[in-house]
Amino acid sequence: MAAARLCRLRRPLTAAFGSAAAAGPGQEPPAEPLTVRRQEGGVRTIVLNNPRRRNALSLPMLRCLRQDLLHDVKSRELRVIVIAAEGPVFCSGHDLKELSTEDDVKHHSQVFELCAEVMTLIQKLPVPVIAQVNGLATAAGCQLVASCDIAVASEKSKFATPGVNIGLFCSTPAVALGRSLPRKVALEMLFTGEPLSAHEALMHGLVSKVVPEDRLEEETMKISHKICESSKSVLALGKATFYRQITQDLDTAYRMTTQVMVDNLTLRDGQEGIEAFIQKRKPVWTHSQEEKK
Repeated sequence: MAAARLCRLRRPLTAAFGSAAAAGPGQEPPAEPLTVRRQEGGVRTIVLNNPRRRNALSLPMLRCLRQDLLHDVKSRELRVIVIAAEGPVFCSGHDLKELSTEDDVKHHSQVFELCAEVMTLIQKLPVPVIAQVNGLATAAGCQLVASCDIAVASEKSKFATPGVNIGLFCSTPAVALGRSLPRKVALEMLFTGEPLSAHEALMHGLVSKVVPEDRLEEETMKISHKICESSKSVLALGKATFYRQITQDLDTAYRMTTQVMVDNLTLRDGQEGIEAFIQKRKPVWTHSQEEKK
């Protein structure tokens, strides 16, 4: 049975999972969940669930996303996180109503600081995070895709940073884009606001794979289940090391990763994997950080 959770707005839902109950006399209608979280077989799926607002990364949406990412993240049962979305737009970026002059500078700072926190959190988590994109991803929504470890997109998906066209340059999305795309490709997106097609995004490295829409979930789960076959502790070590070394110079990166390889061999799962290979059997992972005694 899959575990499920709704990240709610202010009014509580009285409906069953995934549906809204009709309000009784004198009652307010139930709030729609901003995100839906479910977990099964080691895979947690977080669904952005505000299609009427094009799944905009409002402050409440960002708080829900952060909460869903962090929930019980150290559990051995959690192996992969998938971020998907309801509706034809994966994510339209920030809610521009929150960025109007009606709100003060402090509020604007909160929006961008929390967004940056969520984007960096994705790469700090001990499990791989996969974006499952089916539709348009713009501005901070494109930043969200670029921040994930893996991204699988449907053929109809498009990616853009159109902030320049409304007088708000996509400076924070540029951080993630500039680390995922060749510089000239990223800058063309940022300077013109023109979108990349799914296949252009694949060609330039923004996404990992492009598939027909009817195969999107199947392909994402295929990757997720393959990841679940490995040791969580080894993957956590490998993911953290990858992001550490990528900002270092070549010599420093090799010194650091050499020590990590040695440390990896001290883990119980490091030794278990080698022993299983030699003995021609499937490894039995502990998924723990314990060292082999």
